[in-house]
Amino acid sequence: MPIDAATALAAEPRTGEISWTSKDVQLYHLGIGAGIPATDPDELRYTLESRLHVLPSFATVAGSGSPGVISGLSMPGIEVDLARVLHGGQSLVIHRPLPATGTATATNRIAAVYDKGKAAVLVMRTEVADAEGPLWTNDAQIFVRGEGGWGGDRGPSARLEPPTGEPDRIVERPIREDQALLYRLSGDWNPLHADPEFAKVAGFERPILHGLCTYGITLKAVVDTLLGGDVTRVTSYATRFAGVVYPGETLRIRMWHRPEGAPGSTRVAVSAVERDDAPVLADTVVEHA
Repeated sequence: MPIDAATALAAEPRTGEISWTSKDVQLYHLGIGAGIPATDPDELRYTLESRLHVLPSFATVAGSGSPGVISGLSMPGIEVDLARVLHGGQSLVIHRPLPATGTATATNRIAAVYDKGKAAVLVMRTEVADAEGPLWTNDAQIFVRGEGGWGGDRGPSARLEPPTGEPDRIVERPIREDQALLYRLSGDWNPLHADPEFAKVAGFERPILHGLCTYGITLKAVVDTLLGGDVTRVTSYATRFAGVVYPGETLRIRMWHRPEGAPGSTRVAVSAVERDDAPVLADTVVEHA
């Protein structure tokens, strides 16, 4: 069997040093659509080094740039065809605000392997800390088609009850035709997002946008719209990737904001406008101070 759950779960964690600079942060922000309009003071916080603050979702590409979806496939006990792999979901816990320049230690391991019948789900956990302590914990849920059915634990359901009532805010974000080409410069070189032939083999009509690019675009929309542009208020962010986005489409981002409590939270649903609001991100929650 290409996935040996026992071997994967028992493997020693992989630990290594990662580092990033303000240039990496700026490139990531441009990759998720920041900088429009280019001279807007609110956008300069994402693009100008003298004002730079770091959107927490940068944690998904910080350092080596290779996301959990790719690094998880090189762990012991896992040998699968990249064309069968999809990013099922992502969760991120921020322990303190991310610095614009940093060096830290990243520890990676397979935290769970679930048998969903027709597919397997791997949970690749990355814990990052610097000299001052923990920075973030990142979980990537990796969906591998055709690799389930061995009788393993199905795992918890990722589905949440849908938000009730009308959304508090709705915004739309156009996706550039070259958005995936720009985003992949932050380290996710999966040809699914650039090579038409590879995309067809994987079952798509053309290259699709990275799920983590949509993830970053959505968090930026929440921060800018409901949190006063203050990235330090975000404490955690989780989503389930419910569908694909094609470059050139428009995202419709619906937000249900609950500022009360500790922490406050915002439920989010994201869809593709041009495909009759086809779901893109579901079960999405941003928790914030």
